[in-house]
Amino acid sequence: MTGHDFTLAGARLSARGSGALWWEDEALLAVADLHLGKAERVARRGGALLPPYDTDETLTRLADEIAALSPRRVLCLGDSFDDDAAARALPEPAAQRLLALMAGRQWIWISGNHDPAPAAPGGSALAEAEIGPLWFRHIAIPGERNEISGHYHPKARLCLGGRRVSRPCFLIDHARAILPAFGTYTGGLASRDRVLEQLMGPEAVAVLTGPKPLAVPMRA
Repeated sequence: MTGHDFTLAGARLSARGSGALWWEDEALLAVADLHLGKAERVARRGGALLPPYDTDETLTRLADEIAALSPRRVLCLGDSFDDDAAARALPEPAAQRLLALMAGRQWIWISGNHDPAPAAPGGSALAEAEIGPLWFRHIAIPGERNEISGHYHPKARLCLGGRRVSRPCFLIDHARAILPAFGTYTGGLASRDRVLEQLMGPEAVAVLTGPKPLAVPMRA
């Protein structure tokens, strides 16, 4: 799978078509908003009965990225579980798959608004992480720099071949990168939404995910 290469604070990064971020020099893979256990959480709270395959599908796509890149370190940038109870209710086969993915590498769970204290099977939990010149956290902080975050599930729309297309996207400017949601059952916030326009600089690009990531001006 290809990626869109860019530099932030001197770090050479790649926005992968999967929605994951790859930092080759650090052998670091970052993903945001897995929302594992969402179908279980929605059903538990009396919502619609969603097909209970979201966790397996998300873990399969994550496993594909790990197999392709062999990271030494994986950062999950918050909302890795749809709530703290979903982490505790993770089915045993899914928990074992997760432990197998963690084996032999450092695994960091960043706290999110859905899972402020993720009860994950292994790894370490942090509020945020500073690695080299970069800060990794769940929600972007206005005015901060050199920041990698998630939370907003950005999506961009554009016309391709005469039809309108909507895809999850990265948002990237000189100060930060906001990752798309990696989870299967996740909605999205339009990249032109006011809250994102206030966070991102005028030069910001949206990098649409897919087999061939596509970079377009965020405000185009």
